[in-house]
Amino acid sequence: MEDWRKIKRAVFARHSNPWSAWTSAPLMLVPVWRRSWRDAALVGVWMALNPVVFGKPSHERAWATRAVLGEEQWIAHRPLDTAMAVDVAATAAGLAAMVAARQRRAIPAAAATVLEMGLLMAYWELMARYYDRNGGVRCKS
Repeated sequence: MEDWRKIKRAVFARHSNPWSAWTSAPLMLVPVWRRSWRDAALVGVWMALNPVVFGKPSHERAWATRAVLGEEQWIAHRPLDTAMAVDVAATAAGLAAMVAARQRRAIPAAAATVLEMGLLMAYWELMARYYDRNGGVRCKS
């Protein structure tokens, strides 16, 4: 169990690099839209590698860094709060975008993606605040 915590901590430490944080979300629609297993494999590989490709950031002042580290803390406690509702809404918008992409309906897919990204940015703001409220203390669980 302790090994899993160390691995999780290492992944979050590297994923908190802003380059890692900003290079993932909308890519998942590409293989759905194109109906391509090859694209799905490439996106899957990128999603698996993304949290470890980039190095640990040199500081924790960046908004994206604080958001990812706040999410790590938040996941450990999973409070039923506004962040939970925003995360659920972002997930629902992402699923709607996937359905629209599967149907190759460009405007609904784009609208749902914009909504998802807006909600994701709101969620990140809540996670950055969560991190700031907890004094930037790293999660140990």
